[in-house]
Amino acid sequence: MMIDVLALLIGVIAGLRAMTPVAVLSCAARMGWLPLQGTPLAFMGYAITPGLLVLAALGELVNDKLPRTPSRMIPMQFGTRLVTGAWAGATLTAAHGSLWSGLIIGALGAALGTWGGHRARRALALAFHNDFLAALLEDAVAIAGAVLIVLASA
Repeated sequence: MMIDVLALLIGVIAGLRAMTPVAVLSCAARMGWLPLQGTPLAFMGYAITPGLLVLAALGELVNDKLPRTPSRMIPMQFGTRLVTGAWAGATLTAAHGSLWSGLIIGALGAALGTWGGHRARRALALAFHNDFLAALLEDAVAIAGAVLIVLASA
């Protein structure tokens, strides 16, 4: 039951930053914290995977601050978050023997995180009179949240 809650939460993080949770999970798998050997997601612990995913996550952190970056609520952005939320949830639960529940729960968390993150960021940007500061706070929540969720699952 606890792993399902963590899968939901890692999905929420994917709603904030699509690539952050899969990058953190891949690093954890590479370090041996998530036993993914023998699962369809074993590639998450391969030597090259964490580097590629961390680069993608860093690129997303930069891209998010650019003025022409589209809203996370448009179908392509929303869909990407659903996919990475499902991927992250499945990765987390696969380490505990239940791939499919994490896939579904992670996608649900991503939908909640996308919608809630959009609303929270708008409110913070209004409160700070600055979207950049709101985005940095969202980055911090996404990174710290992903790390704490992975640590809680180990």
